[in-house]
Amino acid sequence: MTDVNAALPWQIVRRDGNGNRYRVGRYATRDEAQRIADGLDSRGHEQLYWVEPIGRPQPGR
Repeated sequence: MTDVNAALPWQIVRRDGNGNRYRVGRYATRDEAQRIADGLDSRGHEQLYWVEPIGRPQPGR
């Protein structure tokens, strides 16, 4: 694990309408990442945003 991974262990991932996944950003805490993801989700677009730890994708995503 690099120093960046240790300092920013949480990421926001976006899935677009075609099923493509993209990392949106990296954050120091899960709470910080979740606040940003909630704000992005509230825009009502077709994209889906969620928070996951770096290096450990969530099942079914």
